[in-house]
Amino acid sequence: MSCRNIIGWIVSASLLLMAAFPVLAHDDIEKHRSCSHCGMDRKAYGYSRMLIIYADGSQTGICSLHCAVTELKTYPDKKAASLLVADRNNHELLDATKAFWVMGGRKRGVMTANPAWAFASQQEAQSFVHDYGGRLSSWDEVSAAAIKELPQ
Repeated sequence: MSCRNIIGWIVSASLLLMAAFPVLAHDDIEKHRSCSHCGMDRKAYGYSRMLIIYADGSQTGICSLHCAVTELKTYPDKKAASLLVADRNNHELLDATKAFWVMGGRKRGVMTANPAWAFASQQEAQSFVHDYGGRLSSWDEVSAAAIKELPQ
């Protein structure tokens, strides 16, 4: 197989994955209606839900950042291939590591005393900070804060 054919396959596979992502983003609640750790209804908490996709192809639907770090701590040998989080405003899933996060503020968090919300754009995150307080944070900051809250 030539280099040109390999590149063609990679581009085709990438386009298929990008086309399938919106379906995955809307279908996750039906596939994982309840949080696998606390049992909360992920549709009711659609604005804070997360989806963990493991390297073996399995998925776990979670209601919040707290339950996501609990899941990852519970199964440290499972390699997470993707961590998706709902945008606080439109509830669509996006890459948690690339989201614009807000930590703190007056909006009560889900399963935490230290709320953290994800947004697709920096402008939306800054607007949330303006309206409810908190501060812009990175994925590393919010995940570390959530891990800190877990019982030892």
